Order: sequence, then C-alpha cells, then structure tokens
Amino acid sequence: MWEPGVLLVNIENIEAFVYVIHCGSFNKAAEALYLSQPSVTARIQSLERELDCKLFDRQGKQVQITEEGKRFLPYAQQLLLTYQKGKLHVNQKKAMPEEFRIGCTVSVSNYIIPELLPRLKRKFPNTHYKFLTGITDEIVGKVLGKEVDIGFVRRVNHPNLQSLKFYEDPISLYAYEGHPFVGSERLSVEEIAEQPLVFFECGALDWLRIHRVFENIERPPNIQIQTDNSEMAKKLVIRKAGISFLPGLSVRQELAEGKLIPLRVPETDGISLQTNVIANLGEHTQFLDEIIEIGKQLNHH
Repeated sequence: MWEPGVLLVNIENIEAFVYVIHCGSFNKAAEALYLSQPSVTARIQSLERELDCKLFDRQGKQVQITEEGKRFLPYAQQLLLTYQKGKLHVNQKKAMPEEFRIGCTVSVSNYIIPELLPRLKRKFPNTHYKFLTGITDEIVGKVLGKEVDIGFVRRVNHPNLQSLKFYEDPISLYAYEGHPFVGSERLSVEEIAEQPLVFFECGALDWLRIHRVFENIERPPNIQIQTDNSEMAKKLVIRKAGISFLPGLSVRQELAEGKLIPLRVPETDGISLQTNVIANLGEHTQFLDEIIEIGKQLNHH
C-alpha cells in the first residue's frame, strides 16, 4: 500500500533532467537521448510538477539550473545510477558478452554503423565491439562458423539463420550541380541512357531492377565507368564524370551540401537496397531486438 503523499517519480524524467545539465541544453540532451526536443521539455515539466518546483530558468535559448535544481541534482544522479545498476543486476543471466563481433558489408560499415553504434553503446555500455567487413557471402559464412556473432548483409535467406529486415535504402539517380537534367520535372529512360553513366554495382538483386529499366530501349545505356565502390561512384559524379544511381545513405552529406542533386525518375521509384541483420537461430535475441528497434528509428529519419 502506498501512503498518500509518497512521490512516484518516472525514471525517464530524471534521466532527461540529468542529461539537460550534462549536455548544457534541451536540444543537445534531446540528441543524446534520441528524442525530440518537445519530449525532453515534456519530461522536465512533468518532473517539475512531481517535485512542485522549477528546476530550470529559461532565458531565450539559455537554460539556467535553479537553486532547487542544484539541490535535487545529486539525488537525481544517484537514483539514475541505482536504477542502471539494478537493471544490469536483473539482466545478469542474459548479460551481454564483453566483446561483440559484427560482420558487415563495406557500405554498411561506411554509412549505417556510424548511425547505429552510438545508440548501441547507450543500450549496452559495457560491451566492446569488433567489426569485420566483407561481401555478403563471406559474412554469412562467418556467422555460420561463429567467427562473428551477427552480420549486416544484403537480403539473404538461409535455413540455419534468422534473417531480419533492418534497413531499406532508396536508390535514386544523382547528378552534379549544374548538370542539364537538374530541374527537369520528368526524365525519360532514353534521355538517361544517352548520358555518361557511372554505374555502381553491388551485386544485390535490387540492382537488377535498375538494369531492367533500360531493357526496352533500342540502344544500351552509356555506361562509361562501372565500380563496386559507392564512394568512388559518388566522387566521380561530383567531379562531373557522369550521373549515377546511388543508395540514399551514401549521399546524405553531399545532398545537404548541395554537391549532388537527386533526379526524378518515375521508373525507379520504390527500388531500394535492403540490409538484413543475421544471426544463428535462437542466438543474441536481446541484441537483435534492440538493433531492429534502432532500424525502425533510422528508417523514419
């Protein structure tokens, strides 16, 4: 039985409070917690209601901790620490291995791991990570041979593996700044085929669909350079060697900087590169659940 007046505090609100102080702003705390800023604000307001006092003075973009906030901080940190220790203690039986070995394709290591790893480190702070890169078939072999614990690969199915969809990366056509196609509402496949093409080929079935787009035209596409390296393809486009079909994750920075421009090609809408996460049947379920959850967040970005 709870006595009237006993304080029920939500641990997530306490976490938000500690992070705002640690990071110095609501915005940075939101980034560190992978939340939106309004969520962090709501958690702080909820904590202020629970404690019946103001924890921060907000002057424009500046946040100052109040005297009450300063007095509460050591208790908040202690509560958070106790909770995290308790969580580890409860989960000891299913505690994470100290070293977790992850196999992945080069493109996953370049573009997905930097997004994924900080989130994983937050969930499993005591685990160290070892990464090996290779092509999909090699990674499948390493997972089956228990040389790595999990693998990030192109879409595969294997009777001894669980293979879960992790990320869908849309493939689009990209041109350099100032290319005559930039600004065109609708491009025909014939027009694209005449242009010098830098063809990034990663051996996945999804790319066959890109080839098929050019099947019904009279002349074959003008593929001047073929490569299995998306970084190379991207840099060649920026240096005006041609235009190229590329996965979205690989060009995020260049898009933001205006160095690459996406072109609208209705025939390729819906073509994407699927990354799956694989593990031996029944193994590393706690880890996989967390990774799939992070995958959902990344897909919505």
